[in-house]
Amino acid sequence: MPAAVESVARTMQERLDGLTAEQAYLTEFLGTYRRTTLAVGKAVDGGEFEDPEWVERWDVAFAELYLAALEAHLSGGTPSRPWRLAFDAPPDLPALRHVLLGINAHVNYDLPQALLAVISDEDFANPALMAVRRRDHERIDGVLASRVAAEDAELAVHGRTLTDRVLQPLNRLSSKRFLRESRTKVWHNTGELQAARLIGPAAYTVRLGELEVLSAARIADLLAPGQVLLRLAVAGFGVTLPPAG
Repeated sequence: MPAAVESVARTMQERLDGLTAEQAYLTEFLGTYRRTTLAVGKAVDGGEFEDPEWVERWDVAFAELYLAALEAHLSGGTPSRPWRLAFDAPPDLPALRHVLLGINAHVNYDLPQALLAVISDEDFANPALMAVRRRDHERIDGVLASRVAAEDAELAVHGRTLTDRVLQPLNRLSSKRFLRESRTKVWHNTGELQAARLIGPAAYTVRLGELEVLSAARIADLLAPGQVLLRLAVAGFGVTLPPAG
């Protein structure tokens, strides 16, 4: 296990251990994310990426955005709006909903920022290198897809209705589909943010603010009644920054 990834996973476990009974709902996403982080570290060790050192740096940068948002919430601060809405959701929501709220904030809003943190302006000007970066970005889908069944089993401990059990195979396929779809949109949004970064800090702030609004707006879809995974498989999970005005 890469040392930096192991350190992040250890910090996540410390956060899990420190949550109170009233904060137990926060364990749904945090536990899922810790297990996924360990799976990415295992994939790095297993040689599944073209540039494992870069993936390790990305994984840590990505995780630190979530940990900073969680720390802000726990200390009474103000995280980004997508995270604020996720953390302030009713604690008695089904576990799946809490996980999806976290994925929305972390993938749709945080992930483009994490990619920019480990892809420089010079990297973007190198087509061959960017092709490697994109392939490794897409290989993460394989790691996530491999976790769907295991995470489904983790959520099962909270109990399922008969309808949930009947729809389980479709739900797993839906999860893989919307994760893949959102990754494609993340890559697009990263390019849009990079174009703004080249213009300057003010332009970047405006575009990041647009992404924050789009990501926060997905909350309504995630909280709507019904079979949320099947709905997301049809309507999509990711958000797309429009061309700069």
